[in-house]
Amino acid sequence: MPIPEEACYRLQVAEGFLQEAREDIELRRWRSCADNSQLAAELAAKAVLGLLAPVGRTHQPSVFLRDALQQNLFPAAVRGQVERLAECAEFLGPEVHIKSDYGDEEARRTPWELFTEVDARQALSLAEEAVSLAARMVERGLER
Repeated sequence: MPIPEEACYRLQVAEGFLQEAREDIELRRWRSCADNSQLAAELAAKAVLGLLAPVGRTHQPSVFLRDALQQNLFPAAVRGQVERLAECAEFLGPEVHIKSDYGDEEARRTPWELFTEVDARQALSLAEEAVSLAARMVERGLER
């Protein structure tokens, strides 16, 4: 069975954001690294969802991954990987997206004040894992 274009495209975009996150680390741009890492993990999750069906717009693909797991839409051989991908996408979910773009408006802290080197490196590590998991699954498709 051919791998859906949707999955391949979203993986390609995830890899692009991951590359930018790596560059951000080198340039010591912590906020930007967190932002690009968040997008990489989100798109990695969407790439795997794209193996099942077209993916709508959402910043919470982990919800859909977990639903698909509950419905047994993923083969047993990749269920653990899908679960871990959902965890990565949750950790780098909408809260990171909002903080990296808007900051903490109530506390009047800008996005650049919110992210440290430790935060950026943790986000990059999770994004690396998410994209790696997605790449392995997309390359194989969902063989049953």
